[in-house]
Amino acid sequence: MHVIVIGAGAVGISIAANLAEHGTQVTVLERGSIGAGTTATSYAWVNSNGKEPQAYFALNAAGVKAHHDLAPGGSSWFVPGGHLEVAADEAHARHLTTRIQRMHERGYPVQELTPEETHQLLPDLQLPPGTLQVAFFPEEGHVFPQLYLGAMLTRARAAGVRIHTQTPVTALETAPTGALVHTADGQHLEADAIVMAAGRWTQDLAAAAGTQIPLARFSHPGDVTVGYLATTSPVPVCLDRLLTTPRLNVRPDGGGRLLLQALDLDVTADPDQVPAPDSALAEEFLHRLREVLPSTDGAQIERLVVGQRVMPADGLTIVGPSTEHPWLYLVATHSGITLAPFLGQAVAQEVLGGHEPLFDDFRPNRFLERATITAPPVPRRPGEQ
Repeated sequence: MHVIVIGAGAVGISIAANLAEHGTQVTVLERGSIGAGTTATSYAWVNSNGKEPQAYFALNAAGVKAHHDLAPGGSSWFVPGGHLEVAADEAHARHLTTRIQRMHERGYPVQELTPEETHQLLPDLQLPPGTLQVAFFPEEGHVFPQLYLGAMLTRARAAGVRIHTQTPVTALETAPTGALVHTADGQHLEADAIVMAAGRWTQDLAAAAGTQIPLARFSHPGDVTVGYLATTSPVPVCLDRLLTTPRLNVRPDGGGRLLLQALDLDVTADPDQVPAPDSALAEEFLHRLREVLPSTDGAQIERLVVGQRVMPADGLTIVGPSTEHPWLYLVATHSGITLAPFLGQAVAQEVLGGHEPLFDDFRPNRFLERATITAPPVPRRPGEQ
C-alpha cells in the first residue's frame, strides 16, 4: 500500500511515521520546508482543560495522554511541568472555578493553590495585585515544536518514509489505483490513499479535489486566525512550566529564553505587518513580563511573529475520510501540537482500515449536515490559545 501525506508539519510527519512503522510505503509532499507552516509559530501548549464540548475535551485529553506515553517523564521536546493559571478579577475567577469543577467531574487533574504553594512552584513569580485564585494543572505541559519534529522525522526516515520539500501539490484526481497527485515540479504520483494534513492550506487543496473543507481565513487584524508570539533574550529566571496570568502568558522556550503571549494585544495582529522587536508592542510585552517576573528586567525581545492558526469554521478538529473520495483522508485542527502524537497513531490505524471512536464527532461530513456554521469566537480570555 502506498500512502501520500500532504504536509510536513507536526501532524503530517506524525501520521507518516506511524503509517510507515505499520509497513506502509509513505511519501510526504511539503510545499515549503519541514515544519515551516503553523508548527513554526505555535505556543505549543499541551492541554485539554477548557476545551468544549465534551467530545472535544475527550479528544484533546487523549492527545495529552499520548504525549506522556510517548515521552514518560519528559524529553528534549516535551516538558511536562504543568500549567499554573492565576485569576485576579472576579470574571476570570468565576470562569476558572467553573472550569475546575468541570475538570474534577471529568477526572482531569487540577489543584487549587495557596499563595505559599504557588511560590513553592514558581519562586520568581510576583502574583498580580488582587489575585483571587490560582490553579495548577499538573499533567499539562509544552512542546518545543522543532525538536518534536526532529524526533518524528528520525522515526519516519528509519521506517523508510520519503520526504519531498519545496514540492507544492497542484492537483488531485481519481486514478485506477486510488489517486493521482500532480506537483508543481511535474511529478505525477499514484497512491492508494492520500492523507491531507496541510494546515491552513487544507481548504484550497481539498477544493482542488472537489471537496469542501471550511476553514476560517485571515480577514482583518486580530481575527481568530492570528496572534502574536514574542521570544525574549536569555534571562536568569526560575520558570520551568507554563504560566497564565491576566495580562500575559509565559512559558520557557529553551536556552533561558521565554515565549510570551498576550491575547488582548492580538487585536492588531496582521501577518503582513509584523512589528519590529524594538517596537512599542515589544516594549509592552516586556513591561508585562517584568510585572510578573521581576528578575527579567534585563530582557529584550529577540523575535516577534504573528502566528497563524489552523481554524476549522466551527473551531473543532476535522478528521476523517472525504465524503466525495474514499481515497482522501482529511486532517485539520487548531489543537495540532496537543493532538499530534495521538493523531499520528489513530489516523494511521483508520487509513489502514481501523476505526477510532473519538473521531466520530469530528468527521468532515458534519458540515454537509448543518444549515449554518457557527464561527469560533476570537480567543480573548486568559488561558485561551
